[in-house]
Amino acid sequence: MSMAAATRAVITVGTFDGVHRGHRLVLQRLAERGRARGLESLLVTFTPHPLDVVRPESAPPHLTTAHEKAQALRLCGIDRVEVLPFTPELARFDATQFVDEILRARFGMGELLVGYDHGFGRDRSGHAEVLRVLGAVRGFDVIDVPPVQGRDGTPLSSTRIRQAVAAGDLAGAADGLGRPYSLTSRVVHGEGRGRTLGFRTLNLEPVESRKLLPPEGVYAVTASVGGQRYAAMMNLGPRPTFGDPSIQLEVHLFDAEGDWYGQEVEIGFIRRLRDTRRFDGPQALVAQLRQDAEMARVSVARGIGLY
Repeated sequence: MSMAAATRAVITVGTFDGVHRGHRLVLQRLAERGRARGLESLLVTFTPHPLDVVRPESAPPHLTTAHEKAQALRLCGIDRVEVLPFTPELARFDATQFVDEILRARFGMGELLVGYDHGFGRDRSGHAEVLRVLGAVRGFDVIDVPPVQGRDGTPLSSTRIRQAVAAGDLAGAADGLGRPYSLTSRVVHGEGRGRTLGFRTLNLEPVESRKLLPPEGVYAVTASVGGQRYAAMMNLGPRPTFGDPSIQLEVHLFDAEGDWYGQEVEIGFIRRLRDTRRFDGPQALVAQLRQDAEMARVSVARGIGLY
């Protein structure tokens, strides 16, 4: 058995993709236990997602990029996040080896918090029962955190939220996340076509390939940039009216003017307004955009105060 360092941390372990309401309950309890015991509250997480290494053919898309997850975790009140590179070697660790060599020897674990569906180590063998036995032998406590229920009464999970996003069920995704589903990107130069139509847009660089996007379409969104949050509408998809089949991320901010090139923008998806489709020409497109803008303003006004 590996020798543990002096007890200095209360720890939880997991990928925490999405940092949803269930994750945040675990992290809230982690911070509380750390303060109660006078120990550091520590989340041990991984990059890339373990399934990207263990079973890449069935690995899910990500609700949060590494950057987005780090931003969300900063708001959770814990002392520290440790990101471990998930390698084939680490994937071969069983639960006992991971507890002894990583959690105890490296981080000085004195207490371990586990969620309702927790499991780590090879083949997720480190479930709660195994960990309690290990804890009794090694001298650390295992604390269970109950699941958080979704609106349908079943436990929340990243898998269910991914299904909601992929289906365009933004209300379902927001219920699980406790906030609108979002993406973060940077403003890049576009063709300037939106300005000529009277709907100046911020063109965003493509997101990481593993980031999950909702279905193509026109959306009511919020756009946070330059320290301000604006109501906005967004085209996610091609521009068939102009013969452009490439996937674009274009955002029109309401009641806002500024030069945001190169700045980071966080987009919060509020409501899907319609499919992307081809119009007979610019005038027909502008008429539709005016209707979209009216619907988007109402949708954002209704949805923005819910989270």
